[in-house]
Amino acid sequence: MMRKPVIGLNADYQSSRGIKPAYSYLNAGYADALVKAGAIPVILPIIENQEDLGHMLEMIDGLVMVGGADLDPCRDGFMRHPAVRMLDRRREDFDRMLMSMAVESRVPVFGIGVGMQLLNVALGGNLFLHLPEDLPRALPHCDPSDPFHRHALEVEAGSIMERVYGEGEIRVNSQHHMAIDELGEGLVVTARCPDGVVEAVESAVEGWVALGTQFHPENQSASALDMRIFDEFVMGIPLRREVRLVA
Repeated sequence: MMRKPVIGLNADYQSSRGIKPAYSYLNAGYADALVKAGAIPVILPIIENQEDLGHMLEMIDGLVMVGGADLDPCRDGFMRHPAVRMLDRRREDFDRMLMSMAVESRVPVFGIGVGMQLLNVALGGNLFLHLPEDLPRALPHCDPSDPFHRHALEVEAGSIMERVYGEGEIRVNSQHHMAIDELGEGLVVTARCPDGVVEAVESAVEGWVALGTQFHPENQSASALDMRIFDEFVMGIPLRREVRLVA
């Protein structure tokens, strides 16, 4: 009997503050979307032992790397822009190790927001650190006064994005100031904003399911069509082990 795929999710993290303990937490939209897509979501705790993390990855069929604050550009050899609002150091340490191991082991990966940016960096790509300065002619990609800010999306033929959206006008949510600049090895761009900013990528490596979206299909501002990206990801995952039922 075929079982449902088990999908691991990293979580956001907040360090302890005074008498307040540290917290790992997750926007419920990620898990809800995976359940609706027919998967079993499992939150992966932050651990520092690489061998233990390897065992953890062996227990899942795929990985969703969730959104959050910004990666620290200094860790990739770039100056830190004043607009950068960094992830908690402990989360970033874990996320980078997790993504690196997932890429090396070819675990199916879906990166969202900063998760897509990290996928790109892990494959040797780099990022624009602040779109208003790096690409001054770009459309607004973040509006602090409007959490439901959206912009148009142009998808590439033959991609997962085309299967999801088909033809016609497409608009997706947008809440970022960083974006992909140089593309990582083995990735192809499958959707852009009309200003050219990369909004989705997919793996061009045969046998490896990997994709990323700069926009957030799990968010409450997403459409029912956006949610189908999770369906495509889950349906594309080969189960890494079979379950044998004992009579």
